[in-house]
Amino acid sequence: MKLSQFKYKLPEERIANEPCWHRDEARMMVVHRKTGDIEHRTFKNILEYFDEDDTFVFNDTQVFPARLYGNKEKTGARIEVFLLRELNSDMRLWDVSVDPARKIRIGNKLYFGEDNSMVAEVIDNTTSRGRTLRFLYDGPHDEFKKALFALGVAPLPDYIQREATPEDMKDFQTIYASQEGAITAPAAGLHFSRELLKRMEIHDIHKAFITIHIGWGNFRTIDVEDLSKHKPDSEQMFVEKEACELVNNAKLSGHKVCAIGASVIKALETAVGTDGLLKEYEGWTNKFIFPPYSFTLPDALVTNFHMPLSPMLMVACAFGGYEAVMNAYDVAVKEEYRFGAYGDAMLIVE
Repeated sequence: MKLSQFKYKLPEERIANEPCWHRDEARMMVVHRKTGDIEHRTFKNILEYFDEDDTFVFNDTQVFPARLYGNKEKTGARIEVFLLRELNSDMRLWDVSVDPARKIRIGNKLYFGEDNSMVAEVIDNTTSRGRTLRFLYDGPHDEFKKALFALGVAPLPDYIQREATPEDMKDFQTIYASQEGAITAPAAGLHFSRELLKRMEIHDIHKAFITIHIGWGNFRTIDVEDLSKHKPDSEQMFVEKEACELVNNAKLSGHKVCAIGASVIKALETAVGTDGLLKEYEGWTNKFIFPPYSFTLPDALVTNFHMPLSPMLMVACAFGGYEAVMNAYDVAVKEEYRFGAYGDAMLIVE
């Protein structure tokens, strides 16, 4: 398919700038992929579509405060630094993007904090994502990370038109996040409340946790019309034995596997074996899913309403069917659903 096929008209007022007051009270559109039928529900109703011994698969990655603001030496120009990935803990090396990029060169120093207590030097500007910074800090690594993260704010997507607040570091995080490493939240998981997870236990619906650290590639502009030529960024992922057992038991016993978000779908389809079962996995994935695509493991998908041309929209279309999902997006705009990471949910079922 072509990139332009995933363009649609999204009024700016439909983008959610704030989270839902109660996580599980967001609206939920249910799309039946076989018929194209649509239902309008509330997220707390999701368990009505599942049975005992079905399994939900969650991404337990934890978002860190990746967005920092610093000043360039001599000129004092304000520079936004987006931490992407720690490259070397001993040398304090980080892979980052910077804005405005044209002002930053190798050898430049950047100062962070009201008292310029954190200093970083640009040592490379040839990475595909931006720059490599070396933070000049002599203390222990744990102390360095704590000081660095204290300077950062929640890495809200750029389409959210406001400054991040301290509350966003809690709101822009799933309640089950435990493995630090993501630069954005697995948005579908934001709808789960503690009460809803407890109700899952009562209904004997299983919870499997995998880790995939969502990276910059989810927001980097796709610059090729032919999607088969797109080269996505790699993301680190981990699938452990317990998750494999839960998912495989569900599949072998004829129960449903529900992927909570596009990142989970990517991880499942990376770690599935030729026998159709989930395998333990530790490594990286650059899997890029767009229609047409034949899925092996998931029977249902929870996702948000995503931005035009985004890889997450392509995953939803691949799973639910291009025509059905794009029609659902048209309905969502007309019915005033909230779009984006802080927006409403879509459940795609058979």
